[in-house]
Amino acid sequence: MRLVTFVLVLASVLCTQCLSPLCAAEVPAPYKVVHGWPKLPEGFVMGSVSGIAVDSGSHVYVFHRGPQPVLCFDGKTGKLISSWGGDVFKTPHGLKLDKDDNLWVTDVGHHQIFKFNRDGKLLMAVGTKGVPGLDATHFDKPTDVAVAPNGEFYVSDGYGNSRVAKFSAKGEFLFDWGRKGSKPGEFDTPHSITLDKQGRVYVADRSNARIQVFDAKGKFLHEWKSAELGRPWSVFFGPDGNLNVTDGGDVESKPVERNRILKLDLQGKIIEKWGTYGRYDGQFVWAHIITVAPNGDAYIGDIQGMRVQKFVRANRK
Repeated sequence: MRLVTFVLVLASVLCTQCLSPLCAAEVPAPYKVVHGWPKLPEGFVMGSVSGIAVDSGSHVYVFHRGPQPVLCFDGKTGKLISSWGGDVFKTPHGLKLDKDDNLWVTDVGHHQIFKFNRDGKLLMAVGTKGVPGLDATHFDKPTDVAVAPNGEFYVSDGYGNSRVAKFSAKGEFLFDWGRKGSKPGEFDTPHSITLDKQGRVYVADRSNARIQVFDAKGKFLHEWKSAELGRPWSVFFGPDGNLNVTDGGDVESKPVERNRILKLDLQGKIIEKWGTYGRYDGQFVWAHIITVAPNGDAYIGDIQGMRVQKFVRANRK
């Protein structure tokens, strides 16, 4: 009896630490992982995946820290269609698309925001290359960008600074708000930013373990913070109008506690949660970014796992 108990306890520990095949190979409902996606060329090694976006033609763009940082995949087959940017970026981070399928990326190494078309042609650059700062023309390791339908865009200037900056469609500085702190309207690592259909601004205030919500003028509206929400790393509105969140947890100190995906309604209520820590398909080592395609497919980028995974609804045939 003691031997049986010992074996069961040991198996439980191994499963928790993801060292044994006892770990589930697939994420629990409501999503299941798509094995074998993407299909990388022979010998290609993907770097840390920090950004993902899906365009109107179901092409999946991946921003990673490796050769040719921008990768474009066929969303259905996973085949690599194109790659570019090898001589452009220093430290890739955020990636978003606007309504015209232009790519907006943040480079925390160059302290800049870039806008490209789908072929990699540079359309706009904001910030002073290689020079950190806190004003209309400088960022300090900006983390993410969110683009409104009218072309105005917001930048979460979040590793070196603790603010959100707003710009016109032409890249002209309009205003900013925030400083380092934990009070309403203050930030400690604003790591991801997104907009809802009403133009409200949602910021993943990572080190404060909360999501803050503002109006288009930067007025604080409310915050969501709870043990169940955890530590938000990225925020993205899916086609159903709900907010998808990656809870990367405290990876350095307690990596197995969380690493999961949450879905919240507009009142901040958690309506779905799924995922677990690990290196098997369907698990995450460091869930950094989530995006959801128009058809509901979800794509998760893993920094330390150095991969992107595709998930579909579990009830899909």
